Amino acid sequence: MEIAVYLAFILMLSIFLGFELINKVPATLHTPLMSGSNAISGITLVGALTSAGAEHSGLATILGTVAVAMATINVIGGYMVTDRMLAMFKKKGSAK
Repeated sequence: MEIAVYLAFILMLSIFLGFELINKVPATLHTPLMSGSNAISGITLVGALTSAGAEHSGLATILGTVAVAMATINVIGGYMVTDRMLAMFKKKGSAK
């Protein structure tokens, strides 16, 4: 029971800290920071792969597979947004 209270406190503290940090980011930096943080979903991808391959139960395998798909979409999307933003800073006449 004590561990649940401790974990709930950490969850509430991380939610508050995340909310405060996101509110302090200017709008011009929000998109680059979020696209970069999507790459951190690689950690989620590793966890999802572990869950999908653990063979604990059929439900865990299905949920792990769905998590792998969602994390992969998130990682690829983050890199696509970053590439699109970087393309905005290139000169119009320069070769890619």
